[in-house]
Amino acid sequence: MRGKMDEWSRMVRIADDFTLMQPFGGPASRGFDASPERLAQLAKYFRNGGAKLELVQSYASDGLVVLVMIERQHGEVGGLPDQDWSLRVTQVYRKHGSEWQLVHRHADPLVPYVGLETAAAIARGAPARRKVLRPSRL
Repeated sequence: MRGKMDEWSRMVRIADDFTLMQPFGGPASRGFDASPERLAQLAKYFRNGGAKLELVQSYASDGLVVLVMIERQHGEVGGLPDQDWSLRVTQVYRKHGSEWQLVHRHADPLVPYVGLETAAAIARGAPARRKVLRPSRL
């Protein structure tokens, strides 16, 4: 969230068969372009933020690890002003030789409960409308 993509790229090994399900929706993407040009683009996209990870659950076997997390984060993303960008995230790592590689990441926005009708509207591509709850007057 601070745009330090070179630092991130040195810490995280991405598998050749990596899949990503972005928090913005759409189809899964395959592969990851870690070229200096692409990392520079991503560095400009994420600015002036911070994050804390909350581990919800982990699962491990000899060659596979699954992390279920809440990424509580904020920052300037895509030129928008600083705001909360907290996500629900699942990451899958596979052992390759002596290193662990990220093979899958699924992230979606951490939002308040929206209910069946709103979730159905989002799934249909309709504009989401939420009821505003107002305290009753005495």
